[in-house]
Amino acid sequence: MFRLAANQIANVMRNSVSSVTRVGAVRALHGHDIPAEEFDKRYEDYFNRTDIDGWEVRKGMNDLLGMDLIPAPKIVEAGLKACRRVNDIALAIRWLEGVKNKCGDKTDEIYPYIMDNIRPTLTELGIPTLEELNYDKPELALKSVYEM
Repeated sequence: MFRLAANQIANVMRNSVSSVTRVGAVRALHGHDIPAEEFDKRYEDYFNRTDIDGWEVRKGMNDLLGMDLIPAPKIVEAGLKACRRVNDIALAIRWLEGVKNKCGDKTDEIYPYIMDNIRPTLTELGIPTLEELNYDKPELALKSVYEM
C-alpha cells in the first residue's frame, strides 16, 4: 500500500518537474532583435580588427553566410579587406561566391547592387570579380540535351 502511494507521488512529481524544465527551455530561446545598424557595425568592427587571423576571418564569414540574411556591402568590403590582411585571395573569392549564393532568386537584382558598391574596394585590393574569373558559369558543364 505504501509502495503504491510512493510510486504515484513520484510519478506526479516527475511529470511536474519535466514540464517545468520544458517551459524553461522554451523561455530561454526568446531574445531581443538587434537593430540592423548595430549588427552591421559589430561585424564591420570584427573584420576590421588588426590582429584578426585566417581562422577568425573564416569563422565570421561562415557565421554571416549561415544566417538568413544577405550581408551589407560595407560588411562585404570589411571581409575583403580582412582577407587581404591575412593574404588569402582564395578566401576572398569564396567570400564573393558565398555572397552571390546568398542572393538566391534575386541574384539579378541584389548582386549587381552589391558589386557596384564594392567595386572600388575590389580594384584597390586587386581582387578580380567572379565574372572576370569566369566563375559565374559552370566550367565543365555539359551541354543540355535540349540545346543540341
